[in-house]
Amino acid sequence: MTASDQPRPHSPGDAFVPKYRLPDWYLDHATPPADPAPVAWHSVDNPAIDFAARCRMCAAAEVVPVTIRSHQGLLVWMRGQSLDGPWCRRCGTSFIRKYSTRTLCLGWWNPLSLLVGAPAALVANAAAYRQLRRLPPPVPLPGHPQPDLGRPVLQRPPAYVALIPLACCIALIAALVSRI
Repeated sequence: MTASDQPRPHSPGDAFVPKYRLPDWYLDHATPPADPAPVAWHSVDNPAIDFAARCRMCAAAEVVPVTIRSHQGLLVWMRGQSLDGPWCRRCGTSFIRKYSTRTLCLGWWNPLSLLVGAPAALVANAAAYRQLRRLPPPVPLPGHPQPDLGRPVLQRPPAYVALIPLACCIALIAALVSRI
């Protein structure tokens, strides 16, 4: 018997269309859905979840709206960055550490940045950090990863680059005071 001789359930020209009928025992005990259009458990765009009131990274529910700032003082001009939004404790702390380290490393290379820009960004980040520390530990939604916290700011080597312009500024002030 060859493959062409074997019986086929239906052929392309046949009018047979297979249909599945649920068994009676299932239909007798099935409960009708309460919602006419239920959202699938695996749905990415679940309309029941308001993502505007959740963490921007992990979609945790316990959030506080804060702005995380970074300041870069270049030789001639300055550049500031900020991240607005609701942040949970872990995600906000991670970005505050990253942006504060960047400010300590790159925020002092302009005279105006040394006096105004970098200290303002660091004070704003400290205030945001105090607000984030009051939150409970976050519970992210499945499929929304949380960033790595990393080391604290003062345990990161780039944070100590700020000592170079600070030492130069102190030496300059000491030289000016000694001449007077």
